[in-house]
Amino acid sequence: GLANLLFLLPLLAIFGVFSWGPIVESFVISLQHTNFVVTSWADPLWSNFTFVFNDPTFWLAVRNTGYFALLALIFGYPLPLILAVLMREVKRYRAVFSVLAYLPVVVLPVVSAELWKTVFFDAGKSGVFNTILGWVGIPPQPWIQTVGSAMPSIVLEATWAAAGGTIIIYLAALTNVPAELYDAAEVDGAGIWQKLWHVTLPQLRGIMLVTFILQIIGTSQIFLEPYLITQGGPVQSTTTIMLLIFQYVFQ
Repeated sequence: GLANLLFLLPLLAIFGVFSWGPIVESFVISLQHTNFVVTSWADPLWSNFTFVFNDPTFWLAVRNTGYFALLALIFGYPLPLILAVLMREVKRYRAVFSVLAYLPVVVLPVVSAELWKTVFFDAGKSGVFNTILGWVGIPPQPWIQTVGSAMPSIVLEATWAAAGGTIIIYLAALTNVPAELYDAAEVDGAGIWQKLWHVTLPQLRGIMLVTFILQIIGTSQIFLEPYLITQGGPVQSTTTIMLLIFQYVFQ
């Protein structure tokens, strides 16, 4: 075992310096008053934590982050799996659909957020979504201008922007599912839903757990979309924990 440990030591050292080092440094900074030029220890040391926990905006940001994570899990987590299964059933142009599914990931996140803000979420009649609603006689909707619709709108944009990578992961995992299992299920008279429930999902259980963990991590760190699309509004209904940290530090 010593030989394995020796080979692991360089990686452990790098991981400690570049991963755990910033965590420890952040904790030290949390006990200080600093503008990164002049630094002094807080008096008392926990005064920064007292300020944050007594700030009602912090608890509002926690609630908003949880709300975003819940909506993203309900709508954004099953969508890539459903699309991957449908794309697997397509016999022709599968490569084209794969490229189209991954294309939003290639778009820069800043460009994506600004595109949705100015084109899709435009509250006027010229907005993409409002134009579609106008075809069926529904008046224009204020997508990101009201408290009730701002966060679901951000979830929609974030799901569109990030689903492509997960779809590719599921497509790769589906290619490793033995075809004999589907053949046996068809012999037993199973339809597409029975094959999905009894063959596909059990074979993807490990991948689904990994994507679930990544989804939780990603949603808890949401910052870019609220910052660029709504700036935390309206009435701080989209202020998340990461956005509040940014406001604490720079504003």
